Amino acid sequence: MSISQLPGFFCNTLVAVVLALASTFALAGGSDWRAPASVRNRPNPVPVNAHTIALGQRLYVANCLGCHGGEGKGNGPGAASLEKKPANLGARIKETGERDGELFWKISEGHGFMVRWKVTPMSETQRWELVNYIRATFAK
Repeated sequence: MSISQLPGFFCNTLVAVVLALASTFALAGGSDWRAPASVRNRPNPVPVNAHTIALGQRLYVANCLGCHGGEGKGNGPGAASLEKKPANLGARIKETGERDGELFWKISEGHGFMVRWKVTPMSETQRWELVNYIRATFAK
């Protein structure tokens, strides 16, 4: 089943969970969200292969699709209710040249309504798998 074919109940549930989690975090200021230079060259310890990309896809569907959407364009079902729209992941990566370490930092730290995944049940390895999926899928 592709992301675009997910059952409506799942999408609605996902949106509710994402919005509930997001509401627990304060809005961060500023529109130019950049990772610190110190994380830019942090290497990804998780090998990029079909298995880790598939694991990252599952994480994306469960945790990111509600806001970033099936194509990573920031137009997921939960995005309409957000004051600040989620990033178009592919466009953002192409515009900024963000490296794996920067993507990992952003996933870990969160921003605005985006959850700080380092303080949730998503492990460090899972966050790197998510980086693999985002890079393989949206940064082509």
